[in-house]
Amino acid sequence: MLLDKVLQRIIREGNLSVEYAAGHVRRYGNGTGPSVRIRFHDPRAEFAAGLWPRLKIAEAYVDGRMTIEEGTLSEFLYTTGRNLVSVDQGAIATLVRLLGASVNLVATYNPIGRAQRNVAHHYDLDRAFFTTFLDKDLQYSCAYFRNPDDDLETAQHDKKEYIARKLRLEPGMRVLDIGSGWGGLAIHLAQHHGCSVLGVTLSQEQYAVSRERVADADLEDLIEIRLLDYRLLSEQFDRIVSVGMFEHLGKAHFDEYFRKLKTLLADDGVALVHTIGRMGTPEPISPWMRRYIFPGAYLPTMSEITGAVEKQWLWVNDFEIWRQHYANTLLHWNRRFQENRDKIARIYDERFCRMWELYLIGCEMSFRIQELCVFQVQLSKRNDIVPLTRDYLYQY
Repeated sequence: MLLDKVLQRIIREGNLSVEYAAGHVRRYGNGTGPSVRIRFHDPRAEFAAGLWPRLKIAEAYVDGRMTIEEGTLSEFLYTTGRNLVSVDQGAIATLVRLLGASVNLVATYNPIGRAQRNVAHHYDLDRAFFTTFLDKDLQYSCAYFRNPDDDLETAQHDKKEYIARKLRLEPGMRVLDIGSGWGGLAIHLAQHHGCSVLGVTLSQEQYAVSRERVADADLEDLIEIRLLDYRLLSEQFDRIVSVGMFEHLGKAHFDEYFRKLKTLLADDGVALVHTIGRMGTPEPISPWMRRYIFPGAYLPTMSEITGAVEKQWLWVNDFEIWRQHYANTLLHWNRRFQENRDKIARIYDERFCRMWELYLIGCEMSFRIQELCVFQVQLSKRNDIVPLTRDYLYQY
């Protein structure tokens, strides 16, 4: 059996049992950790999983053709995830990355128009769905946990304020928010820092919700939301912020992004780019994630970001790496998701719930024990715009 051979090579640690479609059971790992048992109900799904495990095992779970008979989805993902860390090294893994990179260049090419379609796939879901697991401000990006016991609302507020501090805001400044989501950051910068904010998004749903929220907050004189690709802007701004948008560019567009950012930023301006990234060598996101959750997405390494920035002769004033913060954020999201699972199933269906559970728990695992992290990059055209030390960030 092909899948049996694949799992023998991959699963060296842990306690995983697989019941194959024909009824026989194989055990993998060294017997340590929680006992996990999965079962394949369809021989075709089992065969496909052996050919392309990273995609087809996930598909089989979401479609119900593979079920977890003992243990939890989280335990299954952590068992396989820990083993994949060691498998993802060596000559064969390098060859796979090179082949994947070729496919990735096509899959992550996001010109105007295609970029909006990719965004719609994920962000134009029913707004009621996102309210079931996000914080009250609908922050759909990594929170900042100054204290491990902070609740999600506190951590998301602190994330917004931490970003504001890095932007060095003053009342009356004009701020561009690229990929402005449901408007929460724009509202925070206007309410608490007296800034005028232009938010641009490609999501029809986020555009509609943002405009409603701005009107409800009586901030229409300070905040404008446009349904627009940032590449079509021609104005200049004192400050530019982008949270959770860079991941959707695609590697081929990194130079274009920073070239446009430099054009839009005032000579004495400050920009802050907040993005999911990865340690190690460049590599495409998982094929399942790209197909079902974030089409067109690509997670940059530090070298890919700094290489693109260097071409524009922008100063990197601060490059901060957040490690466990997103894992903690995803843990909170999944807890809320589970509390509202019946409601979510009524909005969509059980298959959708399994898909999103796999996404939320799988991402938490990747931030917890694999290669994912968050980068915050503070940029300017001049080297005398921000203080010489980071003390200003922590004077609460």
